[in-house]
Amino acid sequence: MFLGFIILTLGITAWAARRSSGASSYFAAGRNITGWQNGIAVAGDYMSAASFLGIAGIIAFQGYDGFMYSVGFLVAYLTVLLVVAEPLRNSGKYTMADVLAFRLQPRPVRALASLSTLTVSTFYMIAQMVGAGTLVSLLLKDAHISYNWAVTGVGILMVAYVVFGGMLATTWVQIVKAILLIAGTILLSVLVLGHFHYSFPEFFDAITKVKSGGKTMNFLEPGLRYKPPYGALDLISLSLGLIFGTAGLPHILVRFYTVPDAKTARVSVVWAMFIIGGFYIMTTFLGFGAATIVGSDFIKTHGGINMSAPLLAQHLGGDIFFAFISAIAFATILAVVAGLTISASTSFAHDFYSNVIHYGKDRGQNEEVLVARITAFVVGAVSIAIAIVLGPTFNVAFLVGLAFAVAASANLPVIVLSIFWKRFNTAGAMWGLGTGLVSSLALIVISPSIMGIDGPNVAAAARHLIQAQPLFPLENPGILSIPIGFLGAWLGALTSREPEAEAKFTEMEVRSNTGLGAEKATAH
Repeated sequence: MFLGFIILTLGITAWAARRSSGASSYFAAGRNITGWQNGIAVAGDYMSAASFLGIAGIIAFQGYDGFMYSVGFLVAYLTVLLVVAEPLRNSGKYTMADVLAFRLQPRPVRALASLSTLTVSTFYMIAQMVGAGTLVSLLLKDAHISYNWAVTGVGILMVAYVVFGGMLATTWVQIVKAILLIAGTILLSVLVLGHFHYSFPEFFDAITKVKSGGKTMNFLEPGLRYKPPYGALDLISLSLGLIFGTAGLPHILVRFYTVPDAKTARVSVVWAMFIIGGFYIMTTFLGFGAATIVGSDFIKTHGGINMSAPLLAQHLGGDIFFAFISAIAFATILAVVAGLTISASTSFAHDFYSNVIHYGKDRGQNEEVLVARITAFVVGAVSIAIAIVLGPTFNVAFLVGLAFAVAASANLPVIVLSIFWKRFNTAGAMWGLGTGLVSSLALIVISPSIMGIDGPNVAAAARHLIQAQPLFPLENPGILSIPIGFLGAWLGALTSREPEAEAKFTEMEVRSNTGLGAEKATAH
């Protein structure tokens, strides 16, 4: 099944490679993706290994609190639909920085926006690579495929999709993956309910009597993950990061440049919302099903928290279904890392190389595409190396939560203020990107995610990186770093006036709402 998916996606890549000539084809699939296609691709890009493996695992081990973790993912697309999808499609060309550069000084904002994009993409990608290594090495252990080799193999495949097929190949890999993931999740959810004779009362009664660590626990009660005194604040902080971070995720934003117009962008978001909403509701069946049917004690000794959903599939449907669900998880990882890689390489080639290093001078489409392909190789190699160093013990959902926090703190404030505030200027964008990026990363370093005092019995790979009491009590910094990002952008804008930026605001407002002039700007 693994090989079948690899052959299918490499076939898509070969087909796309013949059609990916020129920058528009490589970076934006020629802007010919329809609304339903882009909606399914957006869902495929968004429903990551953190969702399928990590969220199901958190629910299996921490019950109600794990489900609350997924709520932010579920509602986040309202922000995308109402705030950024249409203005972004109408105002930009290939990347988030195009929107900022429309009325601000292009070189400084593109440089910082590119740095922010690479930071967010790296956090997110490491999470996918860790999930891939854990899954593939466990499934293929009889073939002596180690975690390191599994991570390397996934990295090579994702680079192949991006380097040869560009955005068109990435889009169709995501569509195939999303359809498979939804089909597998529906089937697994039905099997879970079938185990309880399709009786919701029987299912929820079992959830109130979960055996874990020799104790019987009620998994419908809050408090297993978010404990006093900071549990409620931590959940609010995480939710803010997820809800606002989605609208600042580079690999999600670039998807809106693949459609022909803003109306299609809105249609694609609605498609994505329905697919993503249904999926996150079904993660409750996966997580609670694993807790009640398989048991957390068994999961701990057979691959750990990230293997909750595949082990549930094995218990209910045997080895064939286990292979099918594992292959879907593998497809999930490949599709998301391909999306992350192309967003990172596009940002570097288009924003940093062409517009910062070479001052926006036209150096030909082929050179920009070549730089993007080289960047994809570098991003892939760095992600593989970091994932191998971190090892398989990380819960992938934790890393993705941090990526969302950085996106919400650095990217979203400057996008929103650039589109909606006439007084906004280059200084505001620089301050906003800088303060958001630095504050979120600094708070992550001094949080319980990185700092903590471990006892002598903790495995070396699971130890905190800094052995000291955390200086910031929350795992996710969003509740503090997001206001800091907005405040930095606002204060920076007040330090100076930029008449050129204010003069272009009306033109941007008309374009972002109507699309007038957008085709001329993107026809390059």
